[in-house]
Amino acid sequence: MTLPEPTPLTKLFSAVSYNIHQCVGIDRRRDPARIAQIVNELDADVIGLQEVHSENGGPEESHQMQYLAQATRRMAIGGPMVMRANSEYGNVLLTRHPVISTRRLDLSVPGREARGAIDVNIDTGQGVLRVIVSHLGLRVRERIYQTKRLLASIAKESTTPVIVLLDFNEWFPWAFPILRFNEEFGKAPAFRTFPSPAPIFSLDRIWVKPQGALVSVRRHITPLTRVASDHLPLHATIDIDRPSLDAERMTARSSQFCV
Repeated sequence: MTLPEPTPLTKLFSAVSYNIHQCVGIDRRRDPARIAQIVNELDADVIGLQEVHSENGGPEESHQMQYLAQATRRMAIGGPMVMRANSEYGNVLLTRHPVISTRRLDLSVPGREARGAIDVNIDTGQGVLRVIVSHLGLRVRERIYQTKRLLASIAKESTTPVIVLLDFNEWFPWAFPILRFNEEFGKAPAFRTFPSPAPIFSLDRIWVKPQGALVSVRRHITPLTRVASDHLPLHATIDIDRPSLDAERMTARSSQFCV
C-alpha cells in the first residue's frame, strides 16, 4: 500500500481514542467496514484503537489491523498482547504521519489478561510528538499497577509533547488512576462513552501534555457509532503551538465537559 505524502501541521492536530470491540457491534455483527467508515469520518491525524483482533488466513477484513490501515490509508503500528498460532489481539495506532520510533510496554499482571501500551514518536512536520495507546485491566489492582508503570515510562522522556489515548476501564472520578493522570497531565475532560447506545460510564480518556495544547474534546455520536462498537469514539483537537495557555483556565474549562 502506498501512503499519501505526509502534510505538515498548519496549526491543529487531531487524535482519537476508540475501543472497537473487535469490530463487533451491539447487533453482534463483526463488521470492520463500519469501523473503517467511522475512522474516515473522524479524519484524525492519529487514532488509538483498543481491542483489535487480527486473524491470518481468512477473508481480507479478518486481519483487522491490516484492513483498517488500508481502508483508511494510514500506517498501522500494532501492540498485540494476546497471540495465538494464527491470530493476535491488542492495541493499534493508525497514523498519517511518519513514525520515528516505536516502543511497546508490557503492563500485564500475572493471572490476568495480558495488557500493554504502544509508545510511538511521530514526525508531524513541525516537530516530534509522542503518542501512547493503551487499555487498562478490569481489576482495581491491575489499573493501579499499570498506571504507575505508564507514568514512570512517560516520565523518562519529559521534553516531547505527549498524547495519551486510553481506555481506562475506570469510571470513578476519584480512583487512583484518574487522580494520578490528572495530577501529571491536568484534568482531562470526561465524557460518557460506554455503552454506546446510551452511555453511562466515562471509560475512555485523552490526556495531553502540555495541558494548554488541548483545545477541545468531544464524542463522535452518529447512528453508526451507536451500533458499530460498544464504545463511542473520543476525539480531541490539539494545538501544539500554544503550550503557554494558562493551566487554571484549561482546568476550569475541562470541568464543564463531564457529560
